[in-house]
Amino acid sequence: MRAPGGGQWPGRDRRAVWHPPQAGQPWAEGPPPRVAVVGGGIAGVAAAVALAERGVQVQLLEREQQLGGRLRGWPTTLADGSTVTMSRGFHAFFRQYYNLRALLRRADPLNRALVPMADYPLVDARGHRDSFQGLPRTPPWNAVAFALFSPTLPWRELVRRIDPVAALPLLDVSVPEVYWRLDDQDAMTFLQRVRFPDAAAHLAFSVFSRSFFADPRELSAAELATMFHIYFLGSAEGLVFDVAAEPFPQALWDPMSDYLTALGVLVCPGVAVTQVAPGRARRFALRADDAAEDLPEVDAVVLAADVTGLQALLAASPELGEPSWRARIARLRTAPPFLVSRYWLQRPVRAERPGFLGTSGFGPLDNVSVLERFEGEAARWARRTGGSVVELHAYALTGDPEQARRRLLEELWRVYPETATTTILDERHELRADCPLFAPGTFAERPTVTTPDPTVVLAGDLTRVDVPVALMERAATSGFLAANALLGRWGLRGHPLWTVPLRGRLAPLRAAAARFG
Repeated sequence: MRAPGGGQWPGRDRRAVWHPPQAGQPWAEGPPPRVAVVGGGIAGVAAAVALAERGVQVQLLEREQQLGGRLRGWPTTLADGSTVTMSRGFHAFFRQYYNLRALLRRADPLNRALVPMADYPLVDARGHRDSFQGLPRTPPWNAVAFALFSPTLPWRELVRRIDPVAALPLLDVSVPEVYWRLDDQDAMTFLQRVRFPDAAAHLAFSVFSRSFFADPRELSAAELATMFHIYFLGSAEGLVFDVAAEPFPQALWDPMSDYLTALGVLVCPGVAVTQVAPGRARRFALRADDAAEDLPEVDAVVLAADVTGLQALLAASPELGEPSWRARIARLRTAPPFLVSRYWLQRPVRAERPGFLGTSGFGPLDNVSVLERFEGEAARWARRTGGSVVELHAYALTGDPEQARRRLLEELWRVYPETATTTILDERHELRADCPLFAPGTFAERPTVTTPDPTVVLAGDLTRVDVPVALMERAATSGFLAANALLGRWGLRGHPLWTVPLRGRLAPLRAAAARFG
């Protein structure tokens, strides 16, 4: 079975959907357009790559000293003199992240930057332990096998308790239609209507909803249903994922910076754009307080900042965009804070500890990573010292961050008791609150990639993208879409995209959902 467009399939799922690019010239002829991409995270890098590959002159402006956005890393020196890389924490590269992986392969064609994580168990405070290892990957057999073998989701209780009519929207997810059906309610209310057993709902759904950095009571039920479709019932790629084999700068962004430079992109880290104003010779002039020299004027801009950065930029750029569009941006919200705590321990954790463990019912602790299980830098430190590098995550924090930090460590001692008796050689903590919040009832107002001004486009996971994507994949997809919008304006060929199937895979269940929905 040949892939659409004559290329290769992006993964193992032969129902993955190809979104063909718009037609046009493969390369800009004559004086090329100039574009400024504001923001060097996944979305901004995707936009810069897509534009430069068509001959557009691109300058990529990033306020931090490193590319990567929320996936960046930076050096830090430990008490023992070791120079290591700190980041905002563990990220899972799922196999259905087709567009993100296509982006990364530009700089890593042999796919050496990512290594597979064989399993990531989920445990709750009552001792239940679920695993995704060995499950079939194709729906519905993945769900059937998980229910049959899961101690948390006993199939007899599921059959007895679940309201099948209320659960049907999970089986007939279609974007954006699912938002018209479910965006008016929060994820927790939806789960209560479905009548999932408490343990099942908390472990199988709350764990996933909190990966959006939101409590399920503050997350749109449509986002939860879309996520369930992407990762479970809509895709045959499975729930096993890959992780970076080295810290993010070394594995991803240093090679990507080299690739961008080879394309002719002017990569400008450490430049915080503060204003976009009308230009004299070209459409826009950009201001940056810390730029070494004046930034060249450009014909178009890609705004790939986070929520607060985008809002601040628009507040300082009164002539950018229409009032109604600016008001929609101003109403965007960020998710509650999250905390990443990383500890360098004198003695190792037990050998059977997995690289990643999802948790439920352990206070604020959402997951534990043992970095030397998969990351080269941490493994080399652990071999040299005989210790371990352990990372803890807490999403959707409430209350005092210092108290949460202490509680996280105490919960680690409950989950991995051997850590309670070892010495902490060093520690780093990152408290952030810059992820978008997909609250109930907000989908219709979420800004799209295109804006009222055809020379201004948005990119980032804050945007509304009407295909089934989430998290890092939404960021990458939005970057390609933003670039495609500008390329089409100049008669240049766009870039193809791939997604998981656009709706539920099983026709009888889709028909039932349509009848009773």
